[in-house]
Amino acid sequence: MTVRVLLADDQALFREALGVLLGVSPDLEVVGEAADGQQAVALVAELRPDVVLMDLRMPVLDGVAATRRIRADHPATRVIALTTFGEDEDVFAALRAGAVGYLLKDVSSEVLFEAVRAAVRDESVLHPAVAAKVVARVAQLPPVKPLVDPLSDRELEVLRLLARGNSNREIAAALFLAEGTVKNHVTNVLGKLGVRDRTQAALRAGSLGLL
Repeated sequence: MTVRVLLADDQALFREALGVLLGVSPDLEVVGEAADGQQAVALVAELRPDVVLMDLRMPVLDGVAATRRIRADHPATRVIALTTFGEDEDVFAALRAGAVGYLLKDVSSEVLFEAVRAAVRDESVLHPAVAAKVVARVAQLPPVKPLVDPLSDRELEVLRLLARGNSNREIAAALFLAEGTVKNHVTNVLGKLGVRDRTQAALRAGSLGLL
């Protein structure tokens, strides 16, 4: 399957370089470019990309507002924040707006490619520094009621790696499991935690003291 990607960044040179980089991978196709959030919203409606790589600080309409509108109007399109900024207010604003991933622009091409592929699998990929912020924020939350159906030891291992921002492939490699097995464990973890995605799983696990 070819993943159709839209680039949203106000720096033309960065968009051009990113387009060339993504073009190296045969399963990724850049279908459009936007110089601001408003253009990104319009192009998503026109092109219906699978994934948007979204800068956060752009003119006209910022990346957080654009993400919120895209997720409301086109829930099938996933948004990954790709930015220079890793401040808490940026991270949590983007995640609350519906971004399924948050990467800083210093990530390797391999991590970026896998994040795009993970997004279409309904997985979330967080930059390690961002994952640490999420865990730290959750640690400040008051405790909640324990789970009705406790996690197994293996599910706890998967959960802790998931909360650090690891993809299913990375978890599989770390635990010497098949990727399909990890996917099943993640599904079970989400179900037991009563959440819809990996970011919510990290938040819920932190409030339960499982991390």
